[in-house]
Amino acid sequence: MKYTFPPDFVWGAATSSYQIEGATRTGGRGPSIWDTFAARPGAIKDGTNGDVACEHYHHYPHDIALMRSLGLQAYRFSIAWPRIVPGGTGAVEPRGLDFYDRLVDALLAAGIAPWATLYHWDLPQPLEDRGGWPVRATAEAFVPYADAVTRRLGDRVKHWITHNEPWCASTLGYLTGEHAPGRKEPAAALAAAHHLLLSHGLVVPVVRANSPGAKVGITLNLTPATPASPSPLDAEAARRFDGAFNRWFLDPVHGHGYPKDVVADYAAAGIDALAAVRAGDLETIAVATDFLGVNYYTRHIARGGEAGNAPRVVEEPGPDRRTDIGWEVHAESFRALLVRLATEYPPQPLFITENGAATHDGPGADGRIVDTRRVRYLAEHLEAVAAARAAGARVDGYFAWSLMDNFEWAWGYTQRFGLVWVDYATQARVPKDSAHWFRDVIARGGLG
Repeated sequence: MKYTFPPDFVWGAATSSYQIEGATRTGGRGPSIWDTFAARPGAIKDGTNGDVACEHYHHYPHDIALMRSLGLQAYRFSIAWPRIVPGGTGAVEPRGLDFYDRLVDALLAAGIAPWATLYHWDLPQPLEDRGGWPVRATAEAFVPYADAVTRRLGDRVKHWITHNEPWCASTLGYLTGEHAPGRKEPAAALAAAHHLLLSHGLVVPVVRANSPGAKVGITLNLTPATPASPSPLDAEAARRFDGAFNRWFLDPVHGHGYPKDVVADYAAAGIDALAAVRAGDLETIAVATDFLGVNYYTRHIARGGEAGNAPRVVEEPGPDRRTDIGWEVHAESFRALLVRLATEYPPQPLFITENGAATHDGPGADGRIVDTRRVRYLAEHLEAVAAARAAGARVDGYFAWSLMDNFEWAWGYTQRFGLVWVDYATQARVPKDSAHWFRDVIARGGLG
């Protein structure tokens, strides 16, 4: 079928600083929690780190030329806090600002709109040494950092994202320990989530003051929960997952406060989920924004237990419906999510700020990279976006994850999400079939 998007629909690709920049000891950059975490034995699957990554710090002109060849209209990147304020607080490093100044100017010269994310997980290590996101001072430190960045770039960058995926930064960083800083402290994780959201609310007015006319929002990773059967047990498991994963972040940024049922869940487990909340915080978090960024990869199949439960209706997917990282391919849940957001959290526009698939396809004998599964994944999910738009969801743009293969956090370099293949030994870039396919989608404004 043919799916056409409007002429003002934004087509882009996304990356993040620690995953691609490299140059971790260049230009006055200080250490981040990911530098520290990656040095911990066993923390990263292949024992690697982001010290070199894709060397985007040095190769950004070539990378921008690649973006232009693919017809990208926008590029979502993140700014490394340790490059700007190496100590987390205090002196601003001018060389860090100079780098992003050059990057933004080069993007604009290529006709590509810069979309800047202020925080994509690389907290300066000195702030973690003083308690990290579980302490309020980190949220307060985010303000002068954001002020320095937006004062320098705000005349040219007109789309700002405060945070990328605060669920990951708080839950994976402070509850499960899978991500930096690698702590496993339930109360600290909830405090971290609150302070991440609080810092979002604190900096939105700063961005608006320093970047007149700019659009500002936050990006949440959202994963719909599907009960494995019609049983009450599975329905309850789905409610709990949705509450802790999705509504805990969606509700406060839309002015609804923290969901009471989830607060009760935590209380039943002996945890005061609101211990870090002070008077006025919820009003600060609910500051008006211009859009919601949505990152979607897969759904969650919720099962409350086997004993006394109904037989499964929804089975776990087989390998043919999983990407190489193990995540199920389920575009229908994407469509349903977007319609839900438009219904339950109106009226702001939605931008898909990340969506993509990990597949290991590499160059063949002829140098071509045939990543058919990624093309199929992207096509199915763009069809879901079109269907959601037809159902009334205002989705105004789509950023593929990611522009190029990169350091995939705790997975190291074992997963490849890129439209562009990267030879990490030589830093050669080779557009995959999916890159050419995406170029053609952009050129004709849709599928089919």
